[in-house]
Amino acid sequence: MATKGASGVESAQRAVLFADVCDSTALYETLGDALVCQFRDADKAFRAACDMQTSAATLSPRSQAKFAIKISFNYGPVVVKDDDLFGDTVNVCSRLNTLGGPEQVLTTQQTFDALTPGLRVRCRQLYPLKVKGKAEQIMVYDVLWRLDPDITERDLPARPLAARMVAVLKISYGGESFTVGPAQEVLLGRDKGNDIIIESTRASRVHARIFGRDGNFVIADQSSNGTFLLIDGNSREMLLRREEAVMGERGWVGVGKSAEGHGTHVLRYRLERRGA
Repeated sequence: MATKGASGVESAQRAVLFADVCDSTALYETLGDALVCQFRDADKAFRAACDMQTSAATLSPRSQAKFAIKISFNYGPVVVKDDDLFGDTVNVCSRLNTLGGPEQVLTTQQTFDALTPGLRVRCRQLYPLKVKGKAEQIMVYDVLWRLDPDITERDLPARPLAARMVAVLKISYGGESFTVGPAQEVLLGRDKGNDIIIESTRASRVHARIFGRDGNFVIADQSSNGTFLLIDGNSREMLLRREEAVMGERGWVGVGKSAEGHGTHVLRYRLERRGA
């Protein structure tokens, strides 16, 4: 949504992304060393940042000098004039980019709040930041852009070892255990045809599905009452309504009702990694 005045200046909501090449002296003449982009929503900026870092990591082993970039993005109100953006949203994004390191993506609390639930789980809260010209501090988040959002090490040569590990999801419900492989999908719901039959009136006939994707496991809601996801270590429970989310290492799923209270509507899960 944007409003345009007589002067041609617009007020709008945008996601602004800054990307800088680290140690770019040798690359500057052929590539340039900085990029500024704008997006209509926070999710698009998130995905663009992850794609850029993934591409940079792929290029690095084939080049003599390691190619690394740092990225920041911020979502909020901006002033648009011609093709230029102005305002606090841009200034905060620029400040964030000066703090970032190679292979890092930083964002803010207001951007985190604007993301869909499935992407929020891939953000890790870091620290509050004082920005010049703003009275309140800005909370900084680190985006876990690699395929496995639980990998925190930065040593790229270690990635082949991770590639040899196979992830499986172990689910506990009603005294039974279920295992979901990386290429499998399970259905859960009230109907007897589901893989996991939920003995709760809050459950829809086919309530949700759980499946592997890129070394992680995803839960997708397709119910009337929603699916609640409470990941261990997170203070906030996610409510999914016809949405999906990465499940993380371990946590609880509430079928049609909050997972915080145990009952016949709650499943427990944990991720296991095994050598291939």
